Amino acid sequence: MGAGRVCRGGPSSSPAGAAAGRPFPPLAASSSSASPSSAPSETASTSVTKTVNGSHHFKIDGYSLSKGMGVGKYIASETFSVGGFDWAVYFYPDGKSGEDGAAYVSLFIALASEGTDVRALFELTLVDQSGKGHDKVHTHFGRSLESGPYTLKYRGSMWGYKRFFKRSALELSDYLKDDRLIVNCTVGVVQSHTEGPKIYTIPVPPSNMAQHIGQLLTGGKRTDITFEVDGEMFPAHKVVLSARSPVFRAQLFGPMKDKNMKCIKIEDMEAPVFKALLHFMYWDELPDIEELTGVNTTWVSTLMAQHLLAAADRYALERLKLLCELKLCEDVAINTVANTLALAEQHHCYQLKTVCLKFVALPENLKAVMQTDGFDYLQQSCPSLLTELLEYVAKVGEHSVTPSLYSTEVLDGGDANGRRVKPRI
Repeated sequence: MGAGRVCRGGPSSSPAGAAAGRPFPPLAASSSSASPSSAPSETASTSVTKTVNGSHHFKIDGYSLSKGMGVGKYIASETFSVGGFDWAVYFYPDGKSGEDGAAYVSLFIALASEGTDVRALFELTLVDQSGKGHDKVHTHFGRSLESGPYTLKYRGSMWGYKRFFKRSALELSDYLKDDRLIVNCTVGVVQSHTEGPKIYTIPVPPSNMAQHIGQLLTGGKRTDITFEVDGEMFPAHKVVLSARSPVFRAQLFGPMKDKNMKCIKIEDMEAPVFKALLHFMYWDELPDIEELTGVNTTWVSTLMAQHLLAAADRYALERLKLLCELKLCEDVAINTVANTLALAEQHHCYQLKTVCLKFVALPENLKAVMQTDGFDYLQQSCPSLLTELLEYVAKVGEHSVTPSLYSTEVLDGGDANGRRVKPRI
């Protein structure tokens, strides 16, 4: 690096000359005083109070083995930090209070670090493991509290429920599965600060990194590898592909790489699909299907998403795989659902599989789907899916009356002051 250049105020060495050439105003204020008749200045500030939120997921395995450990004995989660404080979830298999005779399980959230008058909101959720979403939720969030947030006075202070759930009912419910309970806890620590007026406005444009990387592909400069796909050639950059895909990284830079390799032939993939794959790897977004294929129909869009999902799984591009799964969930149709269902089974897309099974099982869809060529392929490639499909068909219409989502059980939730909070399902 070069030496720094000294900037001088001017040729004069006198104090007056130095002052004249100084680039910044002097630190001393002017000796002249403000006019008595000038208006007083106005200032403003804003006090902002909000919660700093954090969540912890607590799995309790071996529930049946924890019974009988004694009233007041607990199982504790690992501590977790929210808002500058440590917290822990406490589960009492035989209850916290001896007066209940171990008839209830108790659940509490506790302050696990030093703190005085920590104000916070809480949410405790017992997860419904049947997949029906009927979680048992007790929350302060999203509702007005008569006396404001709850205050924990010192380390070890707790908030929760002595009678969180009747034990006999819990053991027959969908909250207990494979001898496991799942508890989600959310803490919102209340914090306040004062903000003065901002004296600056600096607009920051959105990131354009994807455009810069994408232009490497469209520009075609400095490519060092070519792919042959279905007779069509695709030049690319090894470093970009290896950064995006662990499969390409192993192929191009792994110990088994061929130093003289300039062209790779891709089997079992059509050229438009590989072109779409490259587009995503450079631009981090799905391409315009109409621009890519010259056709604008839902069927072509679905077909491309099916092929692209398989390609994404092949090259371990998880985000692309999820984007394709989402697209296929949105575009389930009679003539494509069987192929999509087979694809979901083969590539372990469980949400897509569930959406397809529920769609096919509907009485108004089942007969039409069974008459498609895709259903024949489904029978041959994934015969085990037919058993699952029959189970879904059998469930249709079982529950004509929707059961009430709200329990009539009286709960004793509250803090040290005895204040209560209603459950939300």
